[in-house]
Amino acid sequence: MKKISRREMVTGAAVAAVGALAGEAEAQETAKSEKLTTGELAAADRLIGRETTEAERAQLLTGMPGFQQSLKAVRTSALIGQLPPAFHFNPVIAGVTLPTGKSEVKLSKAKTPKFEGDLKSLAFASVATLTRLLVTKKLTSVQLTEMYLERLRTYGPRLLCVVSLLEDTAREQAEQADKEIAAGKWRGPLHGIPYGLKDLFFVKGTRTTFGAPPYKNQTLEGLEATVATRLRDAGAVLCAKFSMGELAMGDVWFGGITRNPWDVTRGSSGSSAGSASAVAAGLVGFAIGTETYGSIVSPSRECGATGLRPTFGRVSRHGAMALSWTMDKIGPICRSVEDCALVFAAIHGPDGHDDSVLENIPFSWRPESKLSALRVGFDEAGFERASGAQKEVLTVLRGLGVVPKPVKLPKLDPAYGAIPGLTIHAEGAAAFAELAASGGLRELVQQGNNAWPNTFREGALVPAADYLQAQRVRRRLQQEMVAALSAVDVYVTPAGSAPSITYTNLTGHPTLLTRCGKSERGLPISIEFTGNLFREEAILRLAFAYEQATEWHTQWPAVENLPVEPPALKR
Repeated sequence: MKKISRREMVTGAAVAAVGALAGEAEAQETAKSEKLTTGELAAADRLIGRETTEAERAQLLTGMPGFQQSLKAVRTSALIGQLPPAFHFNPVIAGVTLPTGKSEVKLSKAKTPKFEGDLKSLAFASVATLTRLLVTKKLTSVQLTEMYLERLRTYGPRLLCVVSLLEDTAREQAEQADKEIAAGKWRGPLHGIPYGLKDLFFVKGTRTTFGAPPYKNQTLEGLEATVATRLRDAGAVLCAKFSMGELAMGDVWFGGITRNPWDVTRGSSGSSAGSASAVAAGLVGFAIGTETYGSIVSPSRECGATGLRPTFGRVSRHGAMALSWTMDKIGPICRSVEDCALVFAAIHGPDGHDDSVLENIPFSWRPESKLSALRVGFDEAGFERASGAQKEVLTVLRGLGVVPKPVKLPKLDPAYGAIPGLTIHAEGAAAFAELAASGGLRELVQQGNNAWPNTFREGALVPAADYLQAQRVRRRLQQEMVAALSAVDVYVTPAGSAPSITYTNLTGHPTLLTRCGKSERGLPISIEFTGNLFREEAILRLAFAYEQATEWHTQWPAVENLPVEPPALKR
């Protein structure tokens, strides 16, 4: 009996599978028509930076028919939606300790504010304030919802932040919330609070556009995002689906460019563009965004909102558009730190659908817990380059009894800077392979060198071996980051500082961004608090203490002065 090599077994199995599906003759004809030459292989070598001899290329050719058939078999296999790969990223490595115990959520101690009946005065109120008014029956969810719907109708078109206004859904949910609250069936701090979703979450009865022309009328009635389901179960009132940079990049979508409510000649940044813009403009109580590489913290910084990007593996992504299975994360965008804690408490945890979400990881929000137990580090080099407002943050923290000490993140390695592009482009090319095959990439609004159509084409060229090597380098970064942050509970850095945003998105560490000042032009300035894996409570607690010692979270843009038609953009 002839001994069969592993190579022959693999390629033979692929050809056999294709033959079973399409007929052996057709498979052989296809292989013949796609015959390559050694010259083409030499060109491929140049593309990926590999050196082979003419003899080696000739040897490679002998296995190409089976190799091509293997690729074709995979590419033509039916996939359901954006089915994730069989493997998933795990931020937990040796040396990481996880929280234990039970989850506990408490509202901060504050008196129920006076409300004289002027609903407009509540537009920028925090979720914590609104829930106190609702629970004490000084306000109804229907009243609050109608106020926000009016603002969405008025200011949504001026900011280009609303894709779908869900008035009927909102009214129905608000009426239900009022009935339950009146009957003493309070579901928690989000009960009756109006909110909006980034338009990449599938919700029954709505379209989900991904911000892109090919998906403008997309509906999947049998699918609903876990985040949407959990917020509905918490009693929150869905009012709108907000704009996003198409396919989760930037602030450009098929409806235009989402604007910054502080200065509508500026974009909102993205890709959670509409979520940040709407929250900062007081159009909803809170919103949900997603981040692969800056898409919560960047628009939150631009618009002056408070955004929480939780640890990778904290919130289920079931029913949400996938861009990068190993980097996508979901989190709240709010007007206060406590609001982020309250929303996060409602959406975190496993659901049986997203295998990346870890089991039995509690989250507690105890806003009055002592700060003295927190070990705080800061980015010394980053603060040397920081604005005066950002430097003042350390002064405020010291005044609260915190003693920040310098902490150095891993030294910037060129390979670390290359990983996000290789990862997102390759995984994005896979996630949208069907769109590319159909020619749909040509329908996207942006077609520049750095836009998705070109980068997905680049991503399809990333060799599998190099993709895996990049993930091995990523693991090294994980080890270095865990070691670097082991001596602190919270790491404070000026918003947008490099390399923090790159490192934390690759390793999955949680970050909260909140406002700390304003520029000479009146634009928001922000600060970031990063924590250890699955330790969101620490960053929320320190950021909350900072917030309560300042007044930046009480200052919001005068949206009543926004022009009816968005003016020309200044980039």
